[in-house]
Amino acid sequence: MKESAKHTLHGVRQAVTVTIVLMLICGLLFPCLLTGLSSVIFPHRANGSLITVNGKTAGAEFVGQEFTEDYYLWSRPSAYHYNVYVEGEDGKQYYKDGTEFAGLASGSNNYAPSNPALAERVEADMQTFLDKNPDVKPEEVPTDLLTASGSGLDPHISPASAEVQIPRIAKASGLREDQVREIIAHNTTDKLLGVLGEKTVNVLMVNIEIAQNMGLV
Repeated sequence: MKESAKHTLHGVRQAVTVTIVLMLICGLLFPCLLTGLSSVIFPHRANGSLITVNGKTAGAEFVGQEFTEDYYLWSRPSAYHYNVYVEGEDGKQYYKDGTEFAGLASGSNNYAPSNPALAERVEADMQTFLDKNPDVKPEEVPTDLLTASGSGLDPHISPASAEVQIPRIAKASGLREDQVREIIAHNTTDKLLGVLGEKTVNVLMVNIEIAQNMGLV
């Protein structure tokens, strides 16, 4: 019995020791090592890829924002409106469309194609876009301007989605269309190695340049 108890106690000690050691290595030392290395090798990305304009943080390069002004490039739809909200007179927080702020979140509604709510949302977004871009026909609206990303925080749109907005932006901003097109080109990322993925346009970076050219910042 005594030998059995010793073996049991020895096994428990080994299990506890291994657990503690692995917790220290995997839960503390390894994350600290990676954080330290990334801060040295990739300091911008390790710190959230924050974009600063005139000493103020304008946002993060890889987290989208909701833009509704006519002179800005518009992002994809987001179920959580990119967590952009305003304070109401009643002290509550609301999204720009007037619905109540649901708290910081990410994700999508994940509607099935047969869900009437999806058709209603897409039709409403389509009508809003066509009202603001009268020269664009329904069949010319790129798909990604009507579909939300899985995270609801996608900072990119396709070059086609940027191109179709240029006339509206130029008219509202006072910039020439070729100026807006050049700004978009500055902030377009090509396919990785020319093969992987798709060309993308960073909405925030484009709008910062537009604001700078308009003298807003």
